Amino acid sequence: MSATSTVTEDVPKSEEQLDRSSDNLTLDCSSQAESPLQGLKLASHEVLERAQTHGRIKCSKCGGSRMFFCYTCFTLVGVNQQEIPLIKLPVRIDIIKHPNETDGKSTAVHARLLAPDDVNIYTYPCIPELDGDVHKAVLVFPGPDSVTLEEMSEHLNDIRTNSSDEARVKRQKITEETEDEVNPQSCPLERVIFIDSTWNQTTRIITDERLEPLLRVELKTRKTCFWRHQRGSPDTYLATIEAIYYFLKDYHTLCLRKAYSGEYDNLLFFYSYLHKIINKAKVSAGKI
Repeated sequence: MSATSTVTEDVPKSEEQLDRSSDNLTLDCSSQAESPLQGLKLASHEVLERAQTHGRIKCSKCGGSRMFFCYTCFTLVGVNQQEIPLIKLPVRIDIIKHPNETDGKSTAVHARLLAPDDVNIYTYPCIPELDGDVHKAVLVFPGPDSVTLEEMSEHLNDIRTNSSDEARVKRQKITEETEDEVNPQSCPLERVIFIDSTWNQTTRIITDERLEPLLRVELKTRKTCFWRHQRGSPDTYLATIEAIYYFLKDYHTLCLRKAYSGEYDNLLFFYSYLHKIINKAKVSAGKI
């Protein structure tokens, strides 16, 4: 999904100091024997462990007290750029953040820091300019009209070939070359849009007429590991960084037709570390 439960970046200063508001929240996969976060090909967390021992540091730009990074300025705090992984993505990622979404409760910043060349964050009503390229973009959001990733390539190619009379004529005169062009296995995708918001705030964004032409894609088989999962919502409602990661992982195998070897695992570099220490603190406090 693209609209998300939200995540606090406030790391417990000790195993006993937990966010009281999390008492009634669930850790959907943390207590399971086989967590989706196990077996990831991640860069060493040593840099985060070291930064955590130093505690919070003031952001040099806004002066806010932060650990690891500033979620307002999208900059690292107490960590050098050379010490964290940088990831090159196969598509552009645009994240539309609800204006009422608390900056410190969003995982969108993780993607911006780890893949800065390919990720942009917009605060609604600002959205990315599509420049008429709706046939090269999708919106990740569940719903009755959403398609699966397996179906996405074929739908995008249909949009592309039906976008002009010329394309329709060419389709009637298929050659070997154009057969490859409209093959559902070839995917014209260039950008993917996610919505960063709590579920009760998504309507305002998802009904924006500027997003209506976009094909919607739903991630139906993935389950969240989010430690602040919203009560009453399905476990397929993912945190923003989870949605980005799982989309790219499935896109890699289903659309690019390549074996997955951990190419995007480091998108969960911060997320997996926060999950680990928050889970550890909850265990210590007897909450799970």
